[in-house]
Amino acid sequence: MSRIVIAHGYGMGSGEHWYPSVARELSGEGHEVRVPDFPEPFAPDAGAWLKELAAQVEGAPASETVLVGHSLGGVNVLRLLQEHDTAGEGPFAGAVFVASMAGEVGYDALASFFSPEFDWARIRAAARGFRVLHAADDPVTGAATPEHVMRFVTELGATATVTASGGHFPSTGESRLELPDAVRLIREVL
Repeated sequence: MSRIVIAHGYGMGSGEHWYPSVARELSGEGHEVRVPDFPEPFAPDAGAWLKELAAQVEGAPASETVLVGHSLGGVNVLRLLQEHDTAGEGPFAGAVFVASMAGEVGYDALASFFSPEFDWARIRAAARGFRVLHAADDPVTGAATPEHVMRFVTELGATATVTASGGHFPSTGESRLELPDAVRLIREVL
């Protein structure tokens, strides 16, 4: 079966929100699911997060690995894909971005995750399929939500699912213990 690596977002950890339920459901189908805790989730370092994500994908064929990134975790996935040796290791099975950003959103503490600019062509070649899950009422991307979603669609050929509500899956101060749409999208790229 496949390896699925879920990268959590800013200020979050592996045991929170929908991560455990998605991991349980897909593990129950025989997949190896990893949900690592990235260092300093409230003061993230782009290099440290990327190093941890790279360690989680080692040892499994890229063609049998799906990367899932939530919020800032999605940006971390973009960086991993950009640095991936596609010529030597082949593309990943797929990538799923949940409430992720395709560019800067105005948080100075996160600026290092967005610099340098993304090499979209290199990222696109690093996975066979891309899916995006976003909510129209996402408070993080705000009025720019359509631009972020369209960047994933136009640059990566991603298939997008946009719900009317759902916030940032979850939004600050909330919790969301299940996310069936994420499970469906992961299954689509397996």
